[in-house]
Amino acid sequence: VQLQASGGGLVQPGGSLRLSCAASGSIASINVMGWFRQAPGKQRELVAIISNGGSTNYADSVKGRFTISRDNGLSTVYLQMNSLKFEDTAVYYCYAYLRGNVYWGQGTQVTVSS
Repeated sequence: VQLQASGGGLVQPGGSLRLSCAASGSIASINVMGWFRQAPGKQRELVAIISNGGSTNYADSVKGRFTISRDNGLSTVYLQMNSLKFEDTAVYYCYAYLRGNVYWGQGTQVTVSS
């Protein structure tokens, strides 16, 4: 599985961004896909994940602001990020779990700054 993340950028506090993660091949069989992030000097942390059945899980810090979704037909997972805060600044990594293996995308930078 190869993952290509895109959609990061610079945004002001309170703004929105949508991240996309395009996977090679069909994602219908991928058990879980999602997003993690890593801020400078911090460990990588879970942001949001979605199962192939559509179940979702979010970090407490993003609940109510971020929405994860997947389009199996386009083999793409999205992360809609609203009401962005300074502390959301990080490199965001796309993630996939399939048959006991973990796959990572290359990361996309999200910077929230005024």
